[in-house]
Amino acid sequence: MHQAGTRNILLCYALLVVAFGSFLSAYSQVTDKAGEAIASTLLSESGPTFRVPDGQIPKNWTIIAYGDTRFTDPSNHEVTNPEARRALVAKIAAEHPDAVLITGDIPYNGGNANDYAVYHTETAAWRDEGLRIYPAIGNHELRGDEIKQPANWWNTFPELKGRRWYSVEFGNTYIICLDSDLPLTDGSRQQKWLADQLDHLPEKTQFAFLTLHHPPVADSILNNSSHDVRPNEKALAIFLKQKAHTLHAHIIVVAGHIHNYQRFYQDGVIYLVSGGGGAKPYPVARTPADLFQDPSFPNFHYIKFQFDGAKLVATMFRLADSSGADSVWESKDQFTIESPEAK
Repeated sequence: MHQAGTRNILLCYALLVVAFGSFLSAYSQVTDKAGEAIASTLLSESGPTFRVPDGQIPKNWTIIAYGDTRFTDPSNHEVTNPEARRALVAKIAAEHPDAVLITGDIPYNGGNANDYAVYHTETAAWRDEGLRIYPAIGNHELRGDEIKQPANWWNTFPELKGRRWYSVEFGNTYIICLDSDLPLTDGSRQQKWLADQLDHLPEKTQFAFLTLHHPPVADSILNNSSHDVRPNEKALAIFLKQKAHTLHAHIIVVAGHIHNYQRFYQDGVIYLVSGGGGAKPYPVARTPADLFQDPSFPNFHYIKFQFDGAKLVATMFRLADSSGADSVWESKDQFTIESPEAK
């Protein structure tokens, strides 16, 4: 009787697993179709969407990447840390980078125009410095927008009007900003566009930066699976595994969504999680694959990429203390990427 009962329980469990798998498959197909319907209305062209003239790019350039800022009412300390957020903005302005890549979730609620007004106010120093800002769209940009068209995001970045993915030719670097809220799977319009972009990189390209919000490779949040890597981004990692060995340029993928810092090297691709822009921090369960094993927490941070003509040096700068008049910063991770010519 006991064995029969156990078999019945196991059978029911197996049926539930199969049913749930079928549900996920069907749901994925529905969401992919809905995403493709949205994608079909977006601007998308071959070649770089934007070009920065070579004369405007110094020989030794600097790019900064970070994300998950959640600009919102400065009195809100539940979902974001306004002090850390402002300290990061000020520090990035002081670095005078040649470009800033943002991995998404600029506002807390994209449907609230006031969140973008806070962004505009708190990042005034960036405009004073004339910084080039290249944002990827995150899930919070779409909050409160039932038709999934980020009107407030486009109003804030009018040069992107009608686009949710785009590319920038930036000297010996090529920047590709993707939309992980739309399909990146095989056959999707966005993946076909990405393949075309990578297949036609300028010959001078040494580094290809891909930025997006949801990470293709990441460790999970500690005791929380809500931000595990999704099938949509796993498909991107599989695509890049097949593509990386065919390219002359190094591929560097920078994502956010997990409010922490992580670094991986997988299938010839560097994968970074940079979600320490001010949003409520998440502790992560670091596996041995994560090349950053420092126990520091929280990791409000930015990543600084410096090209010296022969190699690219990347440094993660962590906000150690923002309680005083002057913020305290520390270098917590560093790695070097040799240019293809140097290799």
